[in-house]
Amino acid sequence: MSTPAERGVATPISESGSPSDREFWRILRARTQARIGLGRTGDALSTTDVLALRAAHAAARDAVHVPLDVESLAGQITQVGLGEPVVVTSRAGDRSQYLRRPDLGRLPADLSGIAHTGADIGFVLADGLSPRALADHGAGLLAALAARLGDHTLAPPVIATEARVALGDHLAAAMGVRTVLVIIGERPGLSVADSLGVYLTHAPRPGRADAERNCVSNIHPPDGLAYADAARVVAGLVTGARALGRSGVDLKDTSRTTALSSGGPPVTGAEQ
Repeated sequence: MSTPAERGVATPISESGSPSDREFWRILRARTQARIGLGRTGDALSTTDVLALRAAHAAARDAVHVPLDVESLAGQITQVGLGEPVVVTSRAGDRSQYLRRPDLGRLPADLSGIAHTGADIGFVLADGLSPRALADHGAGLLAALAARLGDHTLAPPVIATEARVALGDHLAAAMGVRTVLVIIGERPGLSVADSLGVYLTHAPRPGRADAERNCVSNIHPPDGLAYADAARVVAGLVTGARALGRSGVDLKDTSRTTALSSGGPPVTGAEQ
């Protein structure tokens, strides 16, 4: 009798071997979106897996290049209740220049529309390397952050296009906020094309280094970090940054270690 491979039928690694091997792969695949335990036909991947890989690659490219629907996002953000967002752009003239000149994505083209509020926290929603992520999750994450940070004064949000993280420093300085949260589309990969990150900078000003920021990443429910969980971590970091007087490498998220030591739900905080 011929084998499945000889008949041109792919046999997943996760379905071959001993029962313990199959259970190992089942548990592992349930915990990652990575492509593991794939089948093969002869010496090659199965057609299904090859096509799935190409589709994921196309989705990642689209996530980078398809422009943000600013009008639609602005409407969703207005409903969060923090005021009508201001829209700004970087000095990168288009997507091609944005990808070739990261330095231009860090500089604002015009700050005349930014009002000085002196609020505790400012929000910048930036398209980054995945406008799709911001379109899919930006408003939902902003609502969760606003609810969690309601005991602080919150500035009206800003939508930034062709934007890098450091653009938030210029916007924050113009707003006069004590802490800025840059919600930005993360670089898409072959497993996730719509992931958001939140970059926190305390006492923001132009010229801040990346080491002076904290990042909460992989926000893309239902497979990634949930909005409420991300907001809880960010709120703990905001509290810690104010106590410490700065953000960055000296500011630590202790939610996981606190949960493990207490046996209770995650509680966020900061340590020096």
